[in-house]
Amino acid sequence: MRIRIVILNLAVTLLLQSGNSFAMGLLEAYEEALHSDPLFRSAVHENEAGQQSAEIGRAGLLPNLSITHSQGINRGTISQDGRSLPLDFNNEVTALTLRQPLLNLEALAGYRQGVTQANSSQARFSNQSHQLILRLAEAYFTALLARDRLALTSAQRDALAELRQVNESMLKRGEGTKTDVLETHSRYSLAQAQVIEAQNEWEAAQLALSAITGKSVTQLDSLKKIFEIQPLQPPDFASWKEIALASNTELVAQRYEVDSSREEVTKSRSGHAPRVDLVASLSRNNAASFVAADRNVRLASVGVEVSIPLYAGGRVNAITKQASANQAKKEADLDAMTDKVLLDLRKQYQLLQSSVLRIDSLEIAVESARLLIEATEKSIYGGIRINLDLLDAQKQLYSAQVDLAEARYSYLLAFLRLRYAAGILELDNLRKIASYFVSDSY
Repeated sequence: MRIRIVILNLAVTLLLQSGNSFAMGLLEAYEEALHSDPLFRSAVHENEAGQQSAEIGRAGLLPNLSITHSQGINRGTISQDGRSLPLDFNNEVTALTLRQPLLNLEALAGYRQGVTQANSSQARFSNQSHQLILRLAEAYFTALLARDRLALTSAQRDALAELRQVNESMLKRGEGTKTDVLETHSRYSLAQAQVIEAQNEWEAAQLALSAITGKSVTQLDSLKKIFEIQPLQPPDFASWKEIALASNTELVAQRYEVDSSREEVTKSRSGHAPRVDLVASLSRNNAASFVAADRNVRLASVGVEVSIPLYAGGRVNAITKQASANQAKKEADLDAMTDKVLLDLRKQYQLLQSSVLRIDSLEIAVESARLLIEATEKSIYGGIRINLDLLDAQKQLYSAQVDLAEARYSYLLAFLRLRYAAGILELDNLRKIASYFVSDSY
């Protein structure tokens, strides 16, 4: 009787059905993450706060209009010619004051600094938006790989369970050996332990994905049977480097930080500069005093106020030196960040290229492993191979399939990470990745 085994076929075993599960594709997961991911929601509010920096800086250049009002009741006595006479009066003062800066270098530098801070905040938010795409893809692919491992280990365990039954049946008929039964049972026990481990990994990956999407997900899309490699555009690293230096959102944000620190130096030095303001006021004074009767005074005034700082105890020099040191630090941070970005860019560029070669090799390895199982099975009937050879062939196929799935996910991640490092990761890139998958919902 022909030994029947369950071939570990990735296209079949990846399908894990759950009647009450919530199916979620990659794009659906992204839509949920936009509203549920706590890190992205924090970034949204951080950007909202950062955009106010420009308005705060602009306020220093605009008119300042204020109104003050005071009202008091005064009670007293006055002694005159040996007599004590009451002296009671009320006073009320209302003033409307307008102050418009005409020459204020500190406020001007503060405005420019506010604009750069708002731009830096927007660049950081763009980076967080790109990171959301990347973090979601990483969590989604990690969950897929964990599910694949679970499916493949389960299929391997089931194949070993069937082979164990065949060995035991053959042993009872005197056609097999006790060694074959023990070998298969040992491999089956190990596979059972691997299934438990894979189940734990799958559940942990589900929780990590749910933390981003806010949904409890138990069913994901699967890779299509045909996995097409997309040509890299542009193909050369020099072009990617040029793009990254110009567009990487971390670098853009850091450049704005350098500009902001430069304006801080200018603002600090402005402590030595004169300040000129246009001042206008309208006031009404309904009051009396101890020496004058009730009177009603209305006054309008307009003029120019000049303030020239002379000495502030060395404070201006100190804060200017402090600001200059902070500027030098920001510039050094920019250089360090540039090196880091280019290093990661090179890493992802090479990983993307090597993933293509690895996928090609593993596809051949999977097909060869399938053929090896068939050939080994036939050789066992011919007495050329033994049961242990079949077990080894099954293990080789399992390992090759897991490695192939991992290589494909690594390729897709490298595709996204390369664009993230270059600063050009967009939603269309995620849509392109989503086209590699097909829904398991029927």
